[in-house]
Amino acid sequence: MAVKQILQYGDKRLNTVCEKVEKVDRKILNLIDDMMDTLYEGNGIGLAAPQIGVLKRVILIDLGEEEGEPIIVINPKITAQSGSEKDYEGCLSYLGYEGEVVRPTNITVEGINIKGKPVTHKATGLLARAFCHEIDHLDGVLYMSRAEEMYELTEEEEA
Repeated sequence: MAVKQILQYGDKRLNTVCEKVEKVDRKILNLIDDMMDTLYEGNGIGLAAPQIGVLKRVILIDLGEEEGEPIIVINPKITAQSGSEKDYEGCLSYLGYEGEVVRPTNITVEGINIKGKPVTHKATGLLARAFCHEIDHLDGVLYMSRAEEMYELTEEEEA
């Protein structure tokens, strides 16, 4: 569909709690297409609808070929979590920085898929971290507020 502009830190929409999707219709499917185009252009691993200015509860995660198909969850919520791990995170809405964030190592996420059917994802490691990061976006929470420390990246680290 279209590559959208990714909102950057400071835009108030990034701090807004998003609305639940009531119906998976053509508008939501077009939003997901735009999110995919935007994510791949931005070279990230995840994107939430508010990052492109749409305040709906939709996330997209793609960890690359070794992980299979992109994961799209509408109205996601974490229903179980365990463990914890501190690791680095970055964000397409705050380029040039990363921070150390403690996240659960194992989570269960429930929501609906693009056909409106219930889905459950059990995730560990990077996928669990990505789910937490993207779901935080839906609640108006940016990772910097959870970071124990923030670092500015050098040009080599950004590449």
